[in-house]
Amino acid sequence: MSQLRTLARAAIALAVAAVAAVVGWVLFFRTPASTAELLGVLLVVVTAGIGLRVGGNVARNLLPAYNVAEVAVNGPITRDGGGGGVPPTSPGTPGADDIVELIEAADDDAAAEALLLRLNTPGGAVVPSDDIRLAAERFDGPTIAYATDTCASGGYWIASGCDELWAREGSIVGSVGVRGSRVTAAELLERVGLEYEQLAAGDYKEAGSPFTDLDDDEREYLQGIIDGYYDQFVETAAEGREMDEADLRATEAKVFLGTDADEMGLVDELGTREDVETRLRELLEEPVETTELEPTAGLAERVRGGAERVAYAAGAGVASRFTDVDGESRFRFRV
Repeated sequence: MSQLRTLARAAIALAVAAVAAVVGWVLFFRTPASTAELLGVLLVVVTAGIGLRVGGNVARNLLPAYNVAEVAVNGPITRDGGGGGVPPTSPGTPGADDIVELIEAADDDAAAEALLLRLNTPGGAVVPSDDIRLAAERFDGPTIAYATDTCASGGYWIASGCDELWAREGSIVGSVGVRGSRVTAAELLERVGLEYEQLAAGDYKEAGSPFTDLDDDEREYLQGIIDGYYDQFVETAAEGREMDEADLRATEAKVFLGTDADEMGLVDELGTREDVETRLRELLEEPVETTELEPTAGLAERVRGGAERVAYAAGAGVASRFTDVDGESRFRFRV
């Protein structure tokens, strides 16, 4: 299949170049009857060269050289990507919606016979993680998740939507758990003589506010939401990874080195990027060529990205004094 595609691309490129040469010969060589014929010969050669280049581009568009689409999930998983939050995450990181669009584009691309989802993430927001998982699950073809440095929590949730999960021996894998965190500023407000007052309807509308202490009922209520997310995580990962729910719960949301994760069945195989491509070659039964899909950014987005990098460098240290290690200043649920 791959050899036929290569031959077809070469044939298309040569055909376009031949047509360009004929056109150039007619226009610049055959028609003039003067000393311009010598110049015409040169123009024919130039026109043929341009035609060959155009033909190559046409051939690549009609018959792409790749058969595996690669999509990366890097950094904390959020809806809109990096640059937001206090402190901001790494600027320019694609958000979950962008990643979903890339996977869907790969699914619509007839040339992409398989999907390679490269994961290096500590996790993130619950629903965006599940959106990416569902997109990978819907891909029509073999899907392999490849964990590089870290595939934890939301990253593992995503991987459960793929046919196989590969990792390195030194990869960090696991953290099958959910947490909700909040910063409590009630005592600080009292010390500086400030009083927080919020008008709300509904007994639990203010549950989790950073300006009030949790009472037992509010803590039980919020813990119930976390437990519900945890059950969903375990059930989803167990089904996707074909594991027992009890085995996942027994990990107690710990992370494991790739070697240990392999022994526990948390990953399918250990290997390098080359090993993953070998596996893809076995699945497709033909040589593998990958292309990495990335979100397209307009001029305004690129300028904004540069501004975000400056803001990140200047502001992260200061902002971190007022937030926890994940930049959370209010109650959030994360995997």
